[in-house]
Amino acid sequence: MAQNLFLMLALVAACGHVSQAVLPIVIWHGMGDSCCNPLSMGSIKKSFEKAFPGVYVLSLEIGDSVAKDTENGFLMNVNDQITLVCSKIKADAKLANGFNAIGFSQGGQFLRAVAQRCPEPQIHNLVSVGGQHQGVYGLPRCPGENSTLCELMRKMLDYGAYESFVQDHLVQAEYWQDPFHYDEYVQKSVFLADINNEKTFKPEYKTNLQKLTNFVMVRFLRDTMVQPSISEWFGFYAQGTDKATIPMQQTNVYKKDLLGLQAMEQAGKLHFLASDTDHLRFNETFFEHQILPWFQ
Repeated sequence: MAQNLFLMLALVAACGHVSQAVLPIVIWHGMGDSCCNPLSMGSIKKSFEKAFPGVYVLSLEIGDSVAKDTENGFLMNVNDQITLVCSKIKADAKLANGFNAIGFSQGGQFLRAVAQRCPEPQIHNLVSVGGQHQGVYGLPRCPGENSTLCELMRKMLDYGAYESFVQDHLVQAEYWQDPFHYDEYVQKSVFLADINNEKTFKPEYKTNLQKLTNFVMVRFLRDTMVQPSISEWFGFYAQGTDKATIPMQQTNVYKKDLLGLQAMEQAGKLHFLASDTDHLRFNETFFEHQILPWFQ
């Protein structure tokens, strides 16, 4: 991912914007990346700071080092990560009056979980760049530079995504949704089925998500990493197939109104953007014209 973003970020950094009381910004990186990689999230942070002089930007580090942060993107229980991030945000005085947030790939659904579970301080605009809000049923390419972690992930998913040990220790299994075994997914998924309110219904999840001013979802139309890519727009496979996909409006989460998406859509809070590229390979024009305005 870092290599995909490098050229775009170098160009965006050269473009300055006038800052007008911009809210603080929280960034959560994706699988195989880290908070501070100078070729990816480090440059994203600098791009925001260049675009909005004086803005406070927090790029989340999950662990006590960049190496641990990368490792935890594969092996730290997502629920524990959410708890850790909620504590970090709550303790940060610069975020006390609210903030905007942007998550890349799996960081997108993780920040949505923060919005639902930890509504104070409030996220105003949430931008999910390639986040998989209905999960995945396939990870054909593993990003990042650590082939050992990628191979371990594949072996654990092959062993059984819904085995309790795998669910507790492999991040990607925690947002794995098998369209052929929906009931098993609902019963055994320790993260995604919970934040999508498909397990025990938690009304606060629905209430808290609707507090967002805007929920922006970016889909990569030529995505070769996320299967199905329509998950980036809250869609998924139809139950019983891994070929035919359905849009958000035909999913259980929407039809049963589990998260308030119907009301958010009617209120104009949901925004669906598309990049006609592979996963996270947007260019500087897309970033400047489609992403930055949500932080002004």
